This record gives sequence, C-alpha cells and structure tokens, in this order.
Amino acid sequence: MGNLPPCRSQQGYCFQQVGIDFGGPFLIKENRRRNARVSKAYICLFICLSVKAVHLELVSELSKEAFIAALDRFVSRRGICQHIVTDCGTNFVGAGRLEEMVKLLIDKKQDISDQLTSRGISWKLNPPSAPHFGGIFESGIKCTKYYLKRVIGSQVLTFEELTTLLTKVEAMLNSRPICQLSSDPGEVDVLTTGHFIIGRPLVALPEPSLEDMNPRTRWQLLQKLSQSFWRIWQNDYLHTLQQKVKWFKDPNISQLVSIIEPNLPPNEWRLGRVVQIHPGKDNTIRVVTLKTIRGLLTRPVVKVCPLPLD
Repeated sequence: MGNLPPCRSQQGYCFQQVGIDFGGPFLIKENRRRNARVSKAYICLFICLSVKAVHLELVSELSKEAFIAALDRFVSRRGICQHIVTDCGTNFVGAGRLEEMVKLLIDKKQDISDQLTSRGISWKLNPPSAPHFGGIFESGIKCTKYYLKRVIGSQVLTFEELTTLLTKVEAMLNSRPICQLSSDPGEVDVLTTGHFIIGRPLVALPEPSLEDMNPRTRWQLLQKLSQSFWRIWQNDYLHTLQQKVKWFKDPNISQLVSIIEPNLPPNEWRLGRVVQIHPGKDNTIRVVTLKTIRGLLTRPVVKVCPLPLD
C-alpha cells in the first residue's frame, strides 16, 4: 500500500484541504400540500481531507451553477479552502473550465475563476473511472446516502425539511470521537471532529424519543427521522471500530473506550476508562470495569470498542 497523498497528512486548519462529491437523488416537493409538484434534489458533500470533518449542502440539480452556489455557501460558513479535489463529474468539469466559469458572474465584474485564483484555491480533478482516487469522499457520500435512504424510505420531504435533516446529520457525523484529550486517568473527555470546527463538541438540543411513536406533525417526523439515522449509524459505526481490533488486542488499564448502549440521544457518546480487567480461567479478558461520569460500570468486552486512533 502506498503512502497517503500530501493533502491527507498536512497540518492546517479544518477544511483547508477539501474533497467534494455528490449523492442522490432524493425526492422533494415544493410545499406541504398533497398535490405539490415533486422534483429531485442532491447532496453535495464537502469533507476535510485531514480530519474527515463533514459539511453537507442540499442542491436542486446536478449542474455547475448549483455546484458553484453550494461552494459559495460552504466558503461563507467554513472559510476559504486552499485545495479542492473532485472526481470528473460533468458538473465539476464544467465549473473547472475557465470558459464556462466566465458565464457565471457574481457581480459582472469578476468571474468565479478569478475569485478562486486570487484566494489561492487550487483545483484537482481525479482521473475518469477512478473512484478509488477519492476514496475518502466517495465513502463519505456513500455512507450518508445509504443511511438517509434507509431512514427516509418513501417519505417525500420539502426542500426546507431535507435541509434541516441534513444539518442534523452533519452534526452527528462530526460528533464522533477520535482520541482522548488527556492521559489523566480521571478524565473521560475526547477529541471529536467538532473540536476542529467550533472548538468544542457538537451537541444536540434535548428532545423526546419519537422512534416508537407515530408522528403527528412534520416537525415530529423530522425528529423521528434524525433519531432513526443516529441510532442506525452510531450502532454500525461502533461495530466497525470494534471489528478492527476485537480479535487482536485486549483492553488495557486506563484505556478510554466507547460503550455500546442503545437509545442514546443524538450526538451523545457513552465513554468510559478501563479501571479493572477480569480475565477468565484461560486468561482471556471478557469483562472489564469502566469509570464513567456516572460512576463504575461492568461490561463485557463485546460492548466496548476502542477509539479510532488507539
């Protein structure tokens, strides 16, 4: 396996090096009326190539105009990026050509190409038919699209509703723990992707659980969809972390781990530090005692998983 490209390992601020990809389509309707016109919408994913922070934008079509508008919204909220990597989609190729970009003026004085060049933004197009060149953003859009399709099902949301759902999904993806913040055995704080964006963990507003209820309003429907996304995605994500080392490494004393618990509210991760291990007669560790912010817990090792960088 070769080395990672320089943009994946360079130090810098969040979203300095960005990969972009589109996913969809998702059906949306103009308004909440029953006979409202239904059209298609797509997800534009921006992912930081260094820390895997995610930014999601909803666009109405796969065109260079829609892509440039999504890029403008992204830059307005996350700041200027220095390097952009995309695949060879027609919407990206169109936006990357100077003669096409001249047609998309912002104030008829300066075209988009001049703006990108003056701000030091470089653009790279991966070769055609080579999705593995952009594995980080290809996997990101695949994951987001897969779970959204499962959660939304046959529901048709409005543009505003789907935008709200995407924003909540973005916060969930950026709440995942990366590594421990301190080696102090008494601390259970972790570094999350949200720390690179806002300097602290991303939290969600408290809301009642609606997964087992029939929503009576459109807002309750959005809450139910976001809670379902969180439950399915978090469970699969933790099991993915667990599979990497489950059969190769035993938990160590003072190691910080994630605890697999169902029905946690969105953006909340149950963390604990191993304070005692309980080996069996064959010296295989199957049970551990964990120190959490709520006290001591005893859990089987199949219910804990290491942090990604451990």
